[in-house]
Formats: sequence, structure tokens, C-alpha cells
Amino acid sequence: MDKSDKIIVGISIGDLNGIGLEVVLKTFMDKRMLEFCTPVIFGSTKVVTAYKKLLKIETQVFGISSLKQINYNRINVLNIWKEDVFIELGKATKTSGEYSAKSLEISVEYLKNESIDVLLTAPINKDTIQSDSFNFPGHTEYLESNLSGKSLMILMTDELKIGLITGHIPISKVADSITPELIKEKVETMYTSLIEDFGINKPKIAVLSLNPHCGDNGVIGKEDDEVILPTIEEIRKTGKLVFGPYAADGFFGSETYKQFDGVLATYHDQGLAPFKALSFGKGVNFTAGLSKIRTSPDHGTGFDIAGKNLADPSSFKEALFTAIKVYKTRKEFKELSNNPLLIKN
Repeated sequence: MDKSDKIIVGISIGDLNGIGLEVVLKTFMDKRMLEFCTPVIFGSTKVVTAYKKLLKIETQVFGISSLKQINYNRINVLNIWKEDVFIELGKATKTSGEYSAKSLEISVEYLKNESIDVLLTAPINKDTIQSDSFNFPGHTEYLESNLSGKSLMILMTDELKIGLITGHIPISKVADSITPELIKEKVETMYTSLIEDFGINKPKIAVLSLNPHCGDNGVIGKEDDEVILPTIEEIRKTGKLVFGPYAADGFFGSETYKQFDGVLATYHDQGLAPFKALSFGKGVNFTAGLSKIRTSPDHGTGFDIAGKNLADPSSFKEALFTAIKVYKTRKEFKELSNNPLLIKN
């Protein structure tokens, strides 16, 4: 296959003491995966070889020191450090955090200069990764600070896409953070992403309520009546199919979510708890709204099973396929948008 036909997938290795490299290597045990893309793991062949030996995984990798050496039909490991690294599987250490940050930071630089087409991020430990250069609650915020656009965290499967109006913030700050401006921004980001990244021409979006029972006419809180509902009505006047607010318990319990292309939750656990109950292990974390494409699996570092050969690569594999599909859909949309004759026809 010609280079131009291969999507180059950059992979940051996540926390060295977790299951990130395990799910990466297991994903590419199936050589047919190389028909879809050319993977580039940002790390060290020493580390990858150590994992392979420990887990008895036979996945063949190809070490390179520059992308000029890339082999489009192999699993490339771009060596971004040469020194030995002490690995303590299952433990959160500053060393593992330091090298997970190095992998992420360098892979994002390659993404920015278009040396890679998309980025898959293996799970990090949000505590040990903190440093002078990485002072963010998570991947999403770091990516937004380094790429153009306004980010929206979307947890997704083919059937369900849940975005977060507020992300990694304390629950005590959620109510004050939900403003008409923020709601409009997140609706616009999801609406645009559903069209440009997923090919949905007229998406329907549901917005969940902040308070139980949508506040029960102000008895349990006024934010839904005074902030969320008027903003939704204002947005709908622009022609967007946006509805709500919906009480989250009934919305998921009655499977109302199946009637919508996208759902916006007001805070992290309101969206992620039902999503993971419905789809854990099969879902994908997609960062919408940015100039570049990034996905990741829907699970964490898995310290409790690290090194035991128990990690399921299904979510990472789905993240890979999602990144590829979004890349192709976004590219097709841009081509159509740049050719008025194609749109007219």
C-alpha cells in the first residue's frame, strides 16, 4: 500500500506502570490492523521489549529514531529516550508519570506539525503526571492548550455519544460554571462535530438537567428553569435540533437517549456513570472541537491488573477505528466544503 493511503496513527504510551502498552500490543497482535493504518508508538523499544517479554506477547515492532525511517507496514516505536527506565507495574510513581508526560508532549508536537495524522492516548495517572510542564486535570485540557479550537470530551459508541458541558472540575463548582455562554459553546461544538466528524446532516441533541427532576419548578434548584431551558430555547431558534433539559435518571432509564445523535451532560459523572454502565470496555473517549483528532480507550491505568495479562484491548481497538473513521469523515467533509459544485449536486 502506498504511503498516501496509510493513516499514520501516533500512540502515546500512557503510564508505564499501567496497562497502556499491554492493550496497544494486544491490539496489533492481529496483523490485519496494519491494513488500516501505520502505528507509531512514542516511547522506547527497551520498554516495549520488556513488556513483550513479561506478557509473552509476540507482536513484532520496528524501532526507529526518526520518522524518516518509518516502515509503513510495521508497528513503529519512535525512540524518544535512550536511558533505562525503572518499571514498577501496578504502582503510581513519579518516574512513570514523568515518562508518560514525555510521550504525550512529544506526540502532540508531531500531531501539531502533521507528522502524524491522528493521536491515540493510552491512560495516564492524573496525579503522577503533574509537573511544571504538565499542570492540567487531564488529556482534554492539555490538548486544548496546545491545539486550536474549543474542546468537548465525548464518550461514545456507535449508538451513544455523551459530551460534557463541564469536565474535570469539583462538583462544588459545577452550578456556577454552567452559563448560557458555556452551554452555547458546547452545543455548537457537539453539533459541528456530529456533522463534520460523524457525517450526521441534521443532528438531534439532548441536554440533561443539572438538578434532580429538572429542579421541580425551583423546589430543588432554579438553574434548569432560569439558565438551561432559556438557553436551549434560544439555540433552537437558530434552527438547531436541541432539546431539554431532561432529568438524567429517567432519560437513561427509559432509553430516551436512543432518540438522539448526541447528549450533553452537565457534569462529569452525570454523563460518564450511565455511559460506562451501558458501554464500559467498548467505549471511546473522543476529544471533539479541536483542529486535530485524538481518541483514547474509556478505561484508566488499570494498576490492579497491570502485568497480569488480563487487560482487554477492545476499547483501545475501538479508539483506533474511531480515529481512522473520524479522520476520513473530516477529510471528506473538507473536500466537499471546498468544492461548491459537489455540494450543489
